[in-house]
Amino acid sequence: MNIIFVVIIRSFISFFSLLILVRLMGKQQMAQLTFFDYVVGITIGSIASTLSVQVNQNTTATLAGMGVWTILPILLAVLSVHNVWVRKVVEGEATVVIENSNILEKNLKKLHLSIDDLISQLRNQGVFSIADVEFALFEANGKLSILKKSQKQPVTPGDLNIQTQYEGLPTVLISDGVLLTDALYSLKLSNAWLQHQLGKQNIINISEVSIAQLDTKGNLYVDLMGDKQSYVISTQN
Repeated sequence: MNIIFVVIIRSFISFFSLLILVRLMGKQQMAQLTFFDYVVGITIGSIASTLSVQVNQNTTATLAGMGVWTILPILLAVLSVHNVWVRKVVEGEATVVIENSNILEKNLKKLHLSIDDLISQLRNQGVFSIADVEFALFEANGKLSILKKSQKQPVTPGDLNIQTQYEGLPTVLISDGVLLTDALYSLKLSNAWLQHQLGKQNIINISEVSIAQLDTKGNLYVDLMGDKQSYVISTQN
């Protein structure tokens, strides 16, 4: 059999096997990527590439290796949910690097980070003065979590005893010029109602609309195709 044809077939097998295995591992792998997850991902990808182009490797054995490298992290993830010790070993723990505006150099050294790295991370989170920080922790996934001092935190409506209205998720009614009828009917609204709202801005054809979103306050956000003007249409009148 032609070597190119073999590689193509093995690449298809490798691609869809990797897709299935990644789905089995779940979104947690991307949402909270730890160093362990990173190493596992690289290893599985490396095995998949070997399956694709190394025609002298046994296909079944290589797939078995990919399966093992997928199943073991899943099992550890399940165990870590129920066992604190396993969770600490696999995922690690958060490390405090600033406490009451004092930099804990000893903990920075454990993480192999310099003060410049810490300051850079603080700036990425909009903090330019260490004096504003009550606590800063490096999470197991490498992200920096910051608690500002109470006098440096932004004022909220709750602080001022101001009552606010419920604000839920907006619903997309039109996407890329296509009417999403299920979303429209879930709100017990009709196509005629939507056409009426669009007509307030002389929008005749739904195909002109890039996206239309209705929020819980009754405001319809409409963005037109071709970088044209966007509108916020009140549906209350």
